[in-house]
Amino acid sequence: MKMAAVTGPFLFSVLLISALPRSVTPSQQVPVLLWSSESSLWKAQPSSHGGHVTTDLQLGQYLDSALSSGPRNVLLFLQEKLSVEDFTAFGGVYGNKQDSVFPNLESIMESSPSSMVLPAVDWYAANILPTYLKEKLGVSPLHVDQSTLLELRLNETIPSLLVVRLPYANSAGLMAAKDLLRANDEVIGQVLSTLKAEGVPYTALLTALRPSRVNRESDFAVGSLGRQLLASPTPAPLPSYPPVAFRNGTQNGTCILFWASNISVFMDQALVDLTNSTFNRTGDELTAGSTCNTTNAVLVLNYENGLQVRFHLESRWYRVSARPWFSLSRVEVSNATSNATFLASQVSAPSSYSFHCQYVSSLSVHDSLLISNTTGSKWQLHITNFQIQGFNVTGLKFSSASDCAGFFSPGIWMGLITTLLFVFILTYGLHMVMNLKTMDRFDDPKGPTIAVPQTE
Repeated sequence: MKMAAVTGPFLFSVLLISALPRSVTPSQQVPVLLWSSESSLWKAQPSSHGGHVTTDLQLGQYLDSALSSGPRNVLLFLQEKLSVEDFTAFGGVYGNKQDSVFPNLESIMESSPSSMVLPAVDWYAANILPTYLKEKLGVSPLHVDQSTLLELRLNETIPSLLVVRLPYANSAGLMAAKDLLRANDEVIGQVLSTLKAEGVPYTALLTALRPSRVNRESDFAVGSLGRQLLASPTPAPLPSYPPVAFRNGTQNGTCILFWASNISVFMDQALVDLTNSTFNRTGDELTAGSTCNTTNAVLVLNYENGLQVRFHLESRWYRVSARPWFSLSRVEVSNATSNATFLASQVSAPSSYSFHCQYVSSLSVHDSLLISNTTGSKWQLHITNFQIQGFNVTGLKFSSASDCAGFFSPGIWMGLITTLLFVFILTYGLHMVMNLKTMDRFDDPKGPTIAVPQTE
């Protein structure tokens, strides 16, 4: 899929090109369509390579520019399921709306002063959109429909977040999905007609909680240079900022290193992105209160409004492996009013190594490596591309990483079990063949017959 900032009649042409045969990533993506009644909200957006998946950070950058300079009334159309393939299957091709189930949406995107299409967005980013918009606008989302919208009186100066839920067909039939998508398009047209009649400036988004069509395998196309069998997908480029380093005043050099591509906390469903505050700060205020020695290390990250995140590391000697191992015993998150503790028993590695994991999170969708140990806590912690080292640190470079990903994937296990089954069948067959014995006595048809006496 390709990401593009487009306006005019090329909207669904972009979506059609994005759905051509290609290699897909294992993650699930949903499309995000943005448009506004004001112009020049997305003038120059960075171009991206084919197959790019927009992350939550990148989506936040696009929304920040619109929320800071655009209308304060935000309308979020949230569908239960939606994929870019729905547009290419049921939308008009190259501006032909006669056979499209999205005539209102196509007209709106073509006539809007500002619009942008993101065909492939990480579904996690779409799921936290209501929380993100609530945090940015400072207002709670209001779930509305066409009837309740007529009763509202929106103000240009007062921010508002309106959420319109759109369903998706549960039936597997294409006609059921087509009819419901057409009905959703009519709802979108009616709601926006109401806002236009009132003369209220707005910024609107259309996305879904999860994709309606999930591709599990790579598609093959003539001349395709995408992912091949047993090849790894090309990962998105990671940020280039240096890791957080804590230097103990009583020791020479660095004793704790920490890096991540994203670190976010949730409090009462309010998202706080701490990535920029963590890795783009100078001075020792960020790690004030941290400590380290040969057996224990505590990394304290200090933020505004008294928010703190503390990582407690312990190193112990294990006789079985004849080497010391460190573990992340717990992670604490607190502010002036509340706190929470998360246990992380699965985060461990040899003390001469660093630990790396794609997700270290308390969210269930990411395997919950962080287990809350605080009853009734409303805190959640999510870290992407987590890497930490608290012992045997040399300079600002991590040691070799012990990754949380298991060596034996489900595919490897299936191959091993299938191979063992065939080996067992072959061994049993050879055993049966080798134990066959020929008869050592045969009947002679020319010899005397055997007489069997009869008794009365």
